[in-house]
Amino acid sequence: MDRIFISTGEKVFYNDKECIIIKILNISTVTIEEVQTNIIHTVRLDELKPFYPNQTIYLESLPEKDWERAKSRYEVISPILSNRGNLDLITKTAKENNISVPTIYRWLKLFDETGLVSSLAGGKKTGGIGKSRLTKNQEEIISNKINTVYLNQSRKSITKLIREIQLECDNLKITCPHPNTIRSRVKALSDEEKIRKRLGIKEARYKFEPLKGHYEDAQYPLSIIQIDHTLLDITLVDGLDRRPYKRPWLTVALDVYSRMVVGIYLSFESPGALGTGMCVANSILPKEMWLAKHNITADWPCWGIMDTIHVDNAKEFHGNMLKKACQNYGITLQYRPVATPHWGGHIERLMGTFAREIHNLPGTTFSSVAERKQYESEKNSSFTLDELEKWLLVFITKIYHQRKHSSIGVSPIEKYKNGILGNNDVLGRGISPRINDHRSTKLDFMPYFERSVQEYGIVIDHIYYYADVLRQYIHSSNKKEINKYIFKRDPRDISVVYFLEPKSNTYYDIPYRNSSYPPLSIWEYRDIVRDLKDSSEQVTEEKIFEAYRELNYLEIKNRKRTIKTRNIRKDDSLVRTDVVSFESEDEEKDIIETILPFEDLDDETFIRKN
Repeated sequence: MDRIFISTGEKVFYNDKECIIIKILNISTVTIEEVQTNIIHTVRLDELKPFYPNQTIYLESLPEKDWERAKSRYEVISPILSNRGNLDLITKTAKENNISVPTIYRWLKLFDETGLVSSLAGGKKTGGIGKSRLTKNQEEIISNKINTVYLNQSRKSITKLIREIQLECDNLKITCPHPNTIRSRVKALSDEEKIRKRLGIKEARYKFEPLKGHYEDAQYPLSIIQIDHTLLDITLVDGLDRRPYKRPWLTVALDVYSRMVVGIYLSFESPGALGTGMCVANSILPKEMWLAKHNITADWPCWGIMDTIHVDNAKEFHGNMLKKACQNYGITLQYRPVATPHWGGHIERLMGTFAREIHNLPGTTFSSVAERKQYESEKNSSFTLDELEKWLLVFITKIYHQRKHSSIGVSPIEKYKNGILGNNDVLGRGISPRINDHRSTKLDFMPYFERSVQEYGIVIDHIYYYADVLRQYIHSSNKKEINKYIFKRDPRDISVVYFLEPKSNTYYDIPYRNSSYPPLSIWEYRDIVRDLKDSSEQVTEEKIFEAYRELNYLEIKNRKRTIKTRNIRKDDSLVRTDVVSFESEDEEKDIIETILPFEDLDDETFIRKN
């Protein structure tokens, strides 16, 4: 997981050039300096790339025993993460757990590289590569000099620290550790520890110690996120011929401290593990790409891994996949205690706000039959799923976030920014690291399924998929059983599934075996299968796409009919009620063959980069 840490002195890439952050201007903008030329730029955070890119470790590829090992190691180092400069604590922890101090440092380094608990499982044996080879005397010299030379208010440079260690080793006739080893030990220290000992306790408290309150009194952004679902009171139209379709489900993640919406997920799927996981992933990721997809220009500066997620006790929140994904990201998942309705109060009030606004839209079903009265929801429905998502994003970013919130006395976005950067009254949390790998993050929170690979590839829900990367795994087996491999898919577009190739630990796109088939969403697929079963038709891949082509044909036919009718009206200045048919069967065939529906549902973040 590639993360960009936003703090002064942090190395980043800008336009493929090595730079250093020299000043944080606001929550979305920093000043950087090119290392080679000393040229200074003021840039947006989304223009930066991480200086230390990392290989993603996918949780589902870990055997259970490796996952348990990673969790146990995380339990060992977790008390040290916020107090890395405390050598007594590190020594005590090592002794209590019967491990060496270098092992503690190695685990800290592994965790820092990805921020994922799964990274602590360890990799394949490499014959000692990457292991510490320092003697006990070398370790003591490094630790002593870091505390006496570097971690004090004289603020000596790392170069000075290295020189002091070299002199001490020379005096004792000990081989001096490589300078890069010393730099790695300094980098393993927390920013809080460096500032506390080099700049003073007051500065460290201001920057790193926001007051932590109870649930009702969350006092910094991303400390507590509430997540809940609701079936929206609006009938949407389908994307083919815009006929009334069904009501959508909305999953929302709310920051309790600021009341900012940090993420949503909208679909026709009933609440489940995938919708919840996608909402969490959308909450963690930066929002610029999402807004750009809908051509929305707005400020939505919410990203970063939250401390705690509060959910109710619905079964979709109890899935093993969601629990493990949250554990892997260091997120605490807490469930609402029985008979404590106040726990979900903030998110429920927000859902009420959405409901009131949606009741003003065409196609609303209102909250009850009494409210609806003579209003015909289906007849007046106008929004597709994609169009409603855009409406929600505009409302959230340009209205809800901007207006004064009665409970907090200011707008959510003002409260959020103050909580991040601080002001005269508030201690700022600091800008959270940005995760730029949208594809991997979303895959991390998707449920997976297992399939064996056959000569035709794989089959999922009657649909066949194949790519050359599967070739070497055809009919693979061990002594006891046929091997099964991990796959995931996005319900908005099932024309591609994602295969976790075990050797490279990389997800590859596996498309339809028949490339002439159009993209489908999972709800379109299920509707077609239901109709086939209702008509006693055998459900096959060919029948599914034959039905879908027929829907495409009807869409184009109706569209062409509408255009011709409007042209006649315009020419004659008359209201016509007749319909116009296609001129030939060949014309209809051409339309059926060329249509590629639902291109707007493609998610560019799921395109694998070669």
